[in-house]
Amino acid sequence: MYLIEITSTPAAAGDRNTVGGWPILDPGQAWPACQCGTRMVFFFQFDVPSDLPVFGGDHLLAFQCPIHNEACFGPRNPQLPPRYWDQPPPPNELAFWRFLRQRAGVTAAVADPYLQPRRLTLTRGEEVSNEYGKGTWAFKVGGLAAWSQDPEHYRCSCGSDLVFLGQVPEDFGFPKQPEADEQKDSFSADEYCMFLGNDVYLLACPARCDPAAVWPVNQN
Repeated sequence: MYLIEITSTPAAAGDRNTVGGWPILDPGQAWPACQCGTRMVFFFQFDVPSDLPVFGGDHLLAFQCPIHNEACFGPRNPQLPPRYWDQPPPPNELAFWRFLRQRAGVTAAVADPYLQPRRLTLTRGEEVSNEYGKGTWAFKVGGLAAWSQDPEHYRCSCGSDLVFLGQVPEDFGFPKQPEADEQKDSFSADEYCMFLGNDVYLLACPARCDPAAVWPVNQN
């Protein structure tokens, strides 16, 4: 697995490993918008290291609505419905997030206005044991999910079992632009968070049936 760190170095257009800044999207892929109609905040992007199994070589991007900052609730049935990235199963009311895995890319013309553009570093790390078992609680890609509660497993609508891709730990903050509004229900006046600051476990479709075929599991 690789540990991901937010550096103090400003990101520039064309950088591929960033918080905020300029997303690198597949040709024809629009900047994601929430079902409420609001363009999403661009949280981060990075190239998945090529030596990681299943997802190596993908470019992962993460977005969330600036208005809706809620938890994502997993369904009782492990089988996710068709296009769950556009219409998540109950009790979730709308898709206010979007995770994309792509291969080609075009740099967006404008930067995200909410977060400070910072470069990310990815450093090879080793999993360590925790009080619940194995797995390092960290912002990371690959390796083992460090579950806070019982492990959760889901099946993509295409029939493939989703595979752990990466994790954002509890109360992990992303530095906001000084002029940006404070995020609703964030734990910080200076940072934005994803899904209320819950642990976020990204489970992705290994068959790549759709660039957005990623399910975020929240625990705390």
